[in-house]
Amino acid sequence: MRQVLSIAALVAVAAFVGQSFAAEEGKAVCPVAGKPANPAQTVDYKGGKVSLCCGKCKAAFTANPKKFAAKANMQLVATKQAKQVNCPFAGKPVNPAQSVTVAGTEVKFCCGNCKGKAAKAEGDAQIKLIFNDKAFEKGFKVTEK
Repeated sequence: MRQVLSIAALVAVAAFVGQSFAAEEGKAVCPVAGKPANPAQTVDYKGGKVSLCCGKCKAAFTANPKKFAAKANMQLVATKQAKQVNCPFAGKPVNPAQSVTVAGTEVKFCCGNCKGKAAKAEGDAQIKLIFNDKAFEKGFKVTEK
């Protein structure tokens, strides 16, 4: 009887954890403040929409979008407004076996060297490396609506 209860408890916990992760997937983070984005606070950006947390961040982003470009580009990918088409470093077709997860978003690379370059960086440095404007142009495309 204990085993049955233990298994039932594990299944319940696994189901709850799975739902929690699924709820977080695709959620936008403000590229200015790093807080959860407000869908009512958006700006047009590269053919998509970037969500910010508040009017103050919206004004800051609008005044200097280049300053926040890497995180805005990452948001386009995380919210599935942009899809990966090539390696962000080399611009070559990707190898699905060569991938790195960046702030919850899987990014694929063409080879182990490019993957290694991405894996060495951490945090904001990794985001800037992989989602800067040059890398975004090489590796990602905003999807048509």
